Amino acid sequence: MAGEAKNLISIADLSKDEISGILSLASSFAEVLRRPVKKVPALRGKTIVNLFLEPSTRTRMSFELAAKRLSADVVNFSSGTSSIVKGESLKDTAKTIFSMGADAVVVRHQSSGAPQMLTKWVDCSVINAGDGMHEHPTQALLDLYVMRERMGGLEGLKVAIVGDIEHSRVARSNILALNKVGSKVLLCAPRTLLPAGIEEFGVETTVSLDEALGWCDVLYLLRVQAERIEGPRFPSLEEYHENYGLSEKRWDKLEKKPLVMHPGPMNRGVEIASSVADEVEPSIAGQVAAGVAVRMAVLYKLLSGSVSSERFEREQ
Repeated sequence: MAGEAKNLISIADLSKDEISGILSLASSFAEVLRRPVKKVPALRGKTIVNLFLEPSTRTRMSFELAAKRLSADVVNFSSGTSSIVKGESLKDTAKTIFSMGADAVVVRHQSSGAPQMLTKWVDCSVINAGDGMHEHPTQALLDLYVMRERMGGLEGLKVAIVGDIEHSRVARSNILALNKVGSKVLLCAPRTLLPAGIEEFGVETTVSLDEALGWCDVLYLLRVQAERIEGPRFPSLEEYHENYGLSEKRWDKLEKKPLVMHPGPMNRGVEIASSVADEVEPSIAGQVAAGVAVRMAVLYKLLSGSVSSERFEREQ
């Protein structure tokens, strides 16, 4: 997105200043969402296409609502309702979408690299809403927004990311984003769920959840992605919860409780005990709510060319 770029494929596309600008703009949009009329004409006349070829509820609805709050027209495609189910290629689908006059395509795909390929086939903005095990940049942005709002800042913030790191596009985007804004990152997982060479990302690792809990300001839990795991990585889900789950016993023992976050969906009884999930649910619900404001900011940035909240406020 830096410079003249019009796409958001990876957090690497953003500078530290651009991330800060998007988060500040998201704050302005969050104020809009608290008004009786939760809509502004910022993108009136623009057409946003949601091309979701992998199952999604929160992200797809969040992008749809964000576009509508900006007064853009929205077209939704899914693998079950498009010609892809008849064998049409992603390339042909992309060209069909662009021929409809789309200004931006928000794409989720099971294959890493699919959004990047789309940029070669369409002459409109492409936003990565999750591609395989690669990245999920807008999830990382909304996570940073919540951390900044709740913790008062990001510089020096200690964030422990716990769980299935190897298969998590959310983890990859968050690591890149947190490093850019000056936060400290500790990854906690069984060694079988840590990707090879992860230290090259500039993070520390541990296999001890108790160590991570004693260190962090923010605890970011990831679900075990059983659908992506090939072969046994740990003896059982019960043993995983015993060693890496936020159990009621662990939670009650903490003198200083961290902000607990989760990208969803939560596996109660695996990465988090049901009773603890109920207690921390408001902060996790805050992530979902923040998603609309942050995605409004991303759409506005790409389609208006600005991350200035002052410009947005003048235009209203």
